[in-house]
Amino acid sequence: MLYNFSNQTIVVTGGEQGIGRATAKLLATAGGSVFVGDVTLRPENDAEYQRLGITRLTCDVRQETAIQSLIGTAFGQTGRLQVLVNNAGVGHVGPITEVSEAEWDHVMGVNLKGAFLGCKHAIPLMKAAGGGAIVNTASNAGLLPRVHDPLYSISKQAIVGLTRSLALCHAIDGIRVNAVCPGPVEQTGMMDENLAAEPDPQAAYLKYVEASPLAAAARRMIRPQEVAEAIAYLASEAAAMVTGTCLAIDGGKSLGVPPRRNF
Repeated sequence: MLYNFSNQTIVVTGGEQGIGRATAKLLATAGGSVFVGDVTLRPENDAEYQRLGITRLTCDVRQETAIQSLIGTAFGQTGRLQVLVNNAGVGHVGPITEVSEAEWDHVMGVNLKGAFLGCKHAIPLMKAAGGGAIVNTASNAGLLPRVHDPLYSISKQAIVGLTRSLALCHAIDGIRVNAVCPGPVEQTGMMDENLAAEPDPQAAYLKYVEASPLAAAARRMIRPQEVAEAIAYLASEAAAMVTGTCLAIDGGKSLGVPPRRNF
């Protein structure tokens, strides 16, 4: 185990599947007292989360009372809050001219407002304790705009701005704010939905892989555990002097158009 989160309280939103689940399990295995919030608590996680001592609450991150309850429960049970991982997120594909007001509100509500509310209620507790770490899940789409999903890209670019702004605002309080920017990640709810909507899921999988040079070389997508490891680093004392960083975990996708190869 590379990291030690003993005696640390950690809140992870969107922690029932994909990156959030991998992160919650990793940080709990490293000794953290982990509190997970998600809109749906999945039965397949029951046994393992109980074994790891992970506390789970239903939480719609768009609702301030839900975020207050999640963070308040974590602080109330442990008397501390060292780490917040704002991971809850949803996707959207389609041109901006076809985005409804309800779709805009939903994507921005989960992806951006959820992170804002988490920071709003975690920062005072961290400030009073002399510091803490916040890690936001942005996206490769937060580093480079994308044609097929502008609404999602806008929301993730806003997360990058939120991360950098709050890192600057609260460095004096000993609070570090960073983000991870994954490329296409397999075994997530968002990716599973995208692939299921394709007429040929296997061909679509390979198309995602081909978009990132390292992924193409490895012939696979990024795995949730690989993003979780980056989150653990940014949340740990190993990154004590790292703040305002937006770490691309995208197989080189943000470097440009990769060379083509045949599978």
